[in-house]
Amino acid sequence: MHIRLLFAAALVLTSALAQQPPAQPTALTIYNENFAVARTQIELDLRAGRNEITTTDVTSQLEPDSVVLRDAAGKRAFRVLEQNYDAGVVTQEWLLRKYEGKTIDFQTGRGDIIDGKFVPEPPIPGKIIRAGAPQDGYPQSQPLIEVNGRMQFQLPGTPLFPATTDGLLLKPTLRWQIGSETAQKLTAELDYITGGLSWEATYNVVAPESSNTPAGDKADVIGWVTIHNQSGSEFPQARIKLMAGDVAKIAPPNYNRYLAGAAMAQSVMVDGQVTQKAFDDFHLYDLNRTVSLRDGEIKQVQFIEATGVAVTRGYRYDGARQNLQPYTNFNENINRQREFGIDPSNTKVQIVQEIKNSEANHLGIPLPAGRIRLYRRDSDGQMEFTGESSINHTPTEDTVKIVSGNAFDIKGARRQTDFHVNQNGHELDETFEIKLTNQKPQPVTVNVVEHLYRGDNWEVQEKSSDYTKLDSHTLQFPVLVPAKGETTLHYSVRYSW
Repeated sequence: MHIRLLFAAALVLTSALAQQPPAQPTALTIYNENFAVARTQIELDLRAGRNEITTTDVTSQLEPDSVVLRDAAGKRAFRVLEQNYDAGVVTQEWLLRKYEGKTIDFQTGRGDIIDGKFVPEPPIPGKIIRAGAPQDGYPQSQPLIEVNGRMQFQLPGTPLFPATTDGLLLKPTLRWQIGSETAQKLTAELDYITGGLSWEATYNVVAPESSNTPAGDKADVIGWVTIHNQSGSEFPQARIKLMAGDVAKIAPPNYNRYLAGAAMAQSVMVDGQVTQKAFDDFHLYDLNRTVSLRDGEIKQVQFIEATGVAVTRGYRYDGARQNLQPYTNFNENINRQREFGIDPSNTKVQIVQEIKNSEANHLGIPLPAGRIRLYRRDSDGQMEFTGESSINHTPTEDTVKIVSGNAFDIKGARRQTDFHVNQNGHELDETFEIKLTNQKPQPVTVNVVEHLYRGDNWEVQEKSSDYTKLDSHTLQFPVLVPAKGETTLHYSVRYSW
């Protein structure tokens, strides 16, 4: 209470711009969900009483209610009495709105060639009836301009605004009123959450010329992180960390009305060493370097380089082509119809490549979710693209599974050979035949996936091959198909209710 009364009694109001650039590089922790935590330092020179402090070392997508301003050393006392945030950086649309109802000049771009030189026509006056289209929070509409007593739905030329326009803001600005009991100089830490920053992982797997051996390939794996800056701000010096994991985040209100429109630039960095550690229930990757991150820039940093990584190849045939689940609602009789879940048109056998994420396999670090691309060298040494897929966050000792396409020389066919419903006995019997053909010069094993989707209670009555139960409604049959040959799998299942 004593401090509040002291602030109220202090009539001195001072104004200062926080020293730029910050004392240390901005620290950014960028998350997968298109936001980041920014941490920077600003120097405060406070007088006793009330001070007005301003900084432009923030982004145009800052979440104002996330701002924390505190003494970096935790020893000095000051109080933030009021905070104002203005992201309304000047744009043509912003100025058009500011001059709604007023008359300004427009340069048409027309003119004549006189003595070999282009002489433009004089600007024409136009009254801005409505600025129009659009920044966030304003209705979508066309501009409406009055020229020579007539209204038109487009600008008559390039608008020329008075140079004395008030309120121009070249950068997003945070402004505080800070109370201090005594005059003091200190280094303050500024933390905030901002949108417009995101990252993603990409992986390139380069396999040698095909050996067609059951043991698979020994491939090279190169992993990149790609950082996107669409925050509307530059970071001349930034220390960057990347948070991998599904962090809960509520979408913030759209405070800003300025969106960066800079063209995408791209830079690549491969020096230095990226490190990772477990953090809370997530994983944190540190670039361990200071980088420059321009607005609109895409920056790529290599974080994995491994050789001799074992990649095994397999094949999967899912004849039903969809993970049907038993019906348990009022329409349950649909699962007793003969044609339910039957799709004889599907003949595609998927190519599934697997990589064990372990130290023994020359990896063994948590792999962030992202895109993984597969390449293989041809006999002439040229590298060819052979498929890509998305992977989820993959902890160590887990296996990365990549569906890289459909096999050209391996086909499947699934047909129902028997179907019978005993309504009185509450039983349903069904038999399937799955035929696999292989035109490759070597034998292959195809994992046939079958979904038992007609009921919760089932029992396999007959089978021509053993199976593994993947879950309560899914079976997997490994089927060996000879070179230039075919194999037929059949099984029967009984449902009861």
